[in-house]
Amino acid sequence: MTRAEPPLVEGGLVVLHALRCGGHAGVARVAATTGLDASDAESALIDLAVAGLVTYQAGPFGAWGLTDAGRAADAELISDELARAGARAAVTAAYERFLVLNPELLDLCTAWQLRSVDGALTVNDHGDAAYDARVLGRFADLDRRAAAVCAELAAALPRFGRYRARLGGALDRAAAGELTYVADHTASYHTVWAELHEDLLATLGIPR
Repeated sequence: MTRAEPPLVEGGLVVLHALRCGGHAGVARVAATTGLDASDAESALIDLAVAGLVTYQAGPFGAWGLTDAGRAADAELISDELARAGARAAVTAAYERFLVLNPELLDLCTAWQLRSVDGALTVNDHGDAAYDARVLGRFADLDRRAAAVCAELAAALPRFGRYRARLGGALDRAAAGELTYVADHTASYHTVWAELHEDLLATLGIPR
């Protein structure tokens, strides 16, 4: 995959893989996802575009996304990275632990978005602070257990380390009153969790 090598010198792999796991995104979101400065993220995106690996869709919500060649390049590069690190067994074990937690996360997101009123499920308007606090407490308990999984992944492949910071940051913001950071923001706990799930599937070559 020679054509992919130049743009992968300065943050290109993490940018390419961020688009693979999170879908179309603007520069600001790519920067937040990867931990790169916005200027570095934009530079990497331009280099990847020159290589034919990403493309920009203009419009009010203009965003960058992978081309077919970019998706293929990412799959090859991630597979090579896993093999070079000898990390398949460790990532597989962490993935299995992640799968144990995943149904609980989905249940918690449902509990956050819906609640029972007079025996009937209704949209949670977040007017019951005590209810929200209980659900956030359950998120915090889940997050403590997810932290161990993230630590295992980061030890196997350092690029997984960003997920711990992003999950914790989203939960901190939600606890501080920014409630969209639970499940309704592009940087919400649920969104980051979904990206981690996609990353694990992509890294291990497991089809959806």
